[in-house]
Amino acid sequence: MNLVWQRFTLSSLPLKEYLATSYVHRSLVGLLSSWRQTSILLQWGDAIAAALLSLIYALAPFASSTLVGLLLVACAGFWLLLTLSDEVISTNVSSVTPIHLLVLLYWGVAAIATGLSPVKKAALNDLGTLTLYLLLFTLCARVLRSPRLRSWIIILYLHVSLIVSVYGLQQWFFGATALATWVDPESPLSKTTRVYSYLGNPNLLAGYLLPAVIFSLVAIFAWQSWFKKSLALTMLIVNTACLILTFSRGGWIGLVVAILAVMPLLVYWKSVEMPPFWRTWSLPIVLGGLIGVLVLAVIFIPAFNQRVFSIFADRKDSSNNFRLNVWDAVFEMIRDRPIFGIGPGHNSFNKVYPLYQRPRYTALSAYSIFFEVAVETGFVGLGCFLWLIIVTFNTAFLQIQRLRQLRSVEGFWLIGAIATLLGMLAHGTVDTVWYRPEVNTLWWLIVALIASYWTPLAQNQTNSSHSEPTVN
Repeated sequence: MNLVWQRFTLSSLPLKEYLATSYVHRSLVGLLSSWRQTSILLQWGDAIAAALLSLIYALAPFASSTLVGLLLVACAGFWLLLTLSDEVISTNVSSVTPIHLLVLLYWGVAAIATGLSPVKKAALNDLGTLTLYLLLFTLCARVLRSPRLRSWIIILYLHVSLIVSVYGLQQWFFGATALATWVDPESPLSKTTRVYSYLGNPNLLAGYLLPAVIFSLVAIFAWQSWFKKSLALTMLIVNTACLILTFSRGGWIGLVVAILAVMPLLVYWKSVEMPPFWRTWSLPIVLGGLIGVLVLAVIFIPAFNQRVFSIFADRKDSSNNFRLNVWDAVFEMIRDRPIFGIGPGHNSFNKVYPLYQRPRYTALSAYSIFFEVAVETGFVGLGCFLWLIIVTFNTAFLQIQRLRQLRSVEGFWLIGAIATLLGMLAHGTVDTVWYRPEVNTLWWLIVALIASYWTPLAQNQTNSSHSEPTVN
């Protein structure tokens, strides 16, 4: 059974041996290696790539989608240049992981869906956008192999998210004008301020801050000095408060799922240092305390109570009713094109959805990433996407076990990555802010973070003498 699981998750796939003998790999990688040896610019290739990534993650909450798109094009072009000028050595071969293969497979399914799409022009345009995001993943996975650059990108994101959260809290204390129809005028909370900071939408802000909450939490354990731990604690409090004040139900669901995931993982990591009593009871105490806080908040905070119970109001809540009507149309779209869907992207969706929509329920997406994937690329694409998620989590768990044996603090970032992905998937089940650049770039950054730790299974089992550098 273990062998079947290893094969399904590609854990035992001999990638290094395959790529070393692959004609396509040998003919493309290293094509410009002789030029790179004489280029002063490319001697600093990874540092330049990190600078491009830094621009994306520093500007994403503040810049237009057009500017982020141009930066994605720059990242894709620079990744291609680096790949063509790489030397074919074991280090570069090992940088290709099972996650890379599933990303490539998903792109291939999306390309087939584009070819079979009833709106090929729109689908082709969106396939280009999807390609840019997937190439962002490959560049991130390459850069994040360096512990120093990995630490820099994480620290940058956490500081930018702190700026975003501080402005969100300012909106809460001083008021903010609703910029769109995400406040139901018939709701008891219609007068309640929903903060949106620089992102213009509270649901989008919640999706953007979710990784910040979890990574600031694990940073308390990963960062070594008390000053840095205090900074991480400040980030945790500010980011959590701002996310809660978005009053985004999807964001709250994602936050609860992420916290319920990160706590057992932290207890698992720390259990080797605990006395027997705490090894047994620490997890029930922590989870019980968290659930108790949530119950008290529901009981004694009216705004929180009303927002939480609206989740279960079915069609009596206008937001729920809107999503249910959109989903009814989406199910019909999936039924009519179940294998490869209508083609990737919101342009394809916008062309086809009006043919199925219920009167007065216009929508730009399926309001669920799983439904959206099924609509765009059919059940084949959905299966591939789920396979990618499973392989990503399996890779992360294997590397956590390896780093736990080495007692490397790098394992905390993997713990944060697992919890964050689970939270983002939970949020994405009822919303599609996942497709916005501010959130989608973070998703692929976190997937790349997991890929950057990958080691082949045989090496993972015997590599107890080498330790990941400590992040301070």
